[in-house]
Amino acid sequence: MKCEILEKATEMFLNFGFKSVTMDDIANKMGISKKTIYVNYKNKTKLIEASTIHMFNLISHGIDCICELGKNPIEELYDIKQFVMENLKDEKSSPQYQLQKYYPKVYENLKNKHFEVMQDCVKENLERGMKQKLYRDTISTDFISRIYFNCIMALKDKDLFPQKEFPVRPLMEQYLEYHLRGICTTKGLKILNKFTTSNQS
Repeated sequence: MKCEILEKATEMFLNFGFKSVTMDDIANKMGISKKTIYVNYKNKTKLIEASTIHMFNLISHGIDCICELGKNPIEELYDIKQFVMENLKDEKSSPQYQLQKYYPKVYENLKNKHFEVMQDCVKENLERGMKQKLYRDTISTDFISRIYFNCIMALKDKDLFPQKEFPVRPLMEQYLEYHLRGICTTKGLKILNKFTTSNQS
């Protein structure tokens, strides 16, 4: 039952937001008593902690699987973006924003885990891109990977990027192109242009 509660809670949190969904909502949706949830999770914060780690692990595993395919680094980034967008359901309910505002300790823990994994992933992508002459060999992988992480986090700030003006999917598309155009060689730009052209058609 614990796993079923976690799966349903994660789905609801992503769809409606961490603050918006109550324990009653989850219990009603599953057709169980609220007491059953509390037997498995001491309180809502504990359920949210478990939910964010569960989603983090799923996405991290999926990204690892994409990286193992050995595609060129530019295509790899587009595949990762697509995978994350599908699994986070375009973040229609701004779950990260609600998490940061109402559950700051959980948010900070998740952010730190996110940074550790993303830092390694982006640095490895940059290094392969430079070896394949797709990225400029003068870039600093440590600098670029940190800038990339911080920009991704900033894109989810709904005060900075109101969703009515900046829908999530095109916003991510624009940022990924912006990132790659700053580091690609002429050879890399030829590959990038294929993706941007196909996205516009």
